Amino acid sequence: MSAPTPPRPVRADAERNVARILEAAKIVLAEDPTASLERIADEAGLARATVHRRFSSRKALLDTLFAQLDEQYRRALEQAKVDTSPPLIALHRVTELVMEIKFSHRLIVDVVNGTNSGHGFLSDEVQEGAKLLFSRLHAAGTITAACPSWCLRVYLAILDVVHQLPPGAPELGAGDDTAARTDLQVSTVLGALGGPGPQ
Repeated sequence: MSAPTPPRPVRADAERNVARILEAAKIVLAEDPTASLERIADEAGLARATVHRRFSSRKALLDTLFAQLDEQYRRALEQAKVDTSPPLIALHRVTELVMEIKFSHRLIVDVVNGTNSGHGFLSDEVQEGAKLLFSRLHAAGTITAACPSWCLRVYLAILDVVHQLPPGAPELGAGDDTAARTDLQVSTVLGALGGPGPQ
């Protein structure tokens, strides 16, 4: 009986290469949103053929970055317990988590979102979670806007503006930047959707 053949390390090497490519893509695309796969390969320190083997096109690479980002949004909705927490608390918590995601992946969020229109960059699962939250806010009387799709569009439009504010902007006031942006986002969204608005 022959000794078992040891497992080949190809899978682990491939996974490491994919991670290197994605990290390089975040750096390169932050500098140049139109950068080619070849430029990303150079940044990753990998042969261009290796990058092309893992990602057949620039779109395939962006789709993978999108999937990673979407998974973080999905986890944010889950952590905020949008289906069971008091809806206003859930809105505040999910906004806080989304702000953290947008700042930790600021430039790649802009690149990925920039390749899509409206809220098409969000998966159906993430959109449905967000719409559930807005439906619950309406049912609780926190907002008067009754259409969850409209509420999500308003939320995302305001989020883009709040996210783009420079640090120290008068609208943010003093204190922790993420907390200030979260408070500004929530109060503005509530005001826009027929809620109490800023207190």
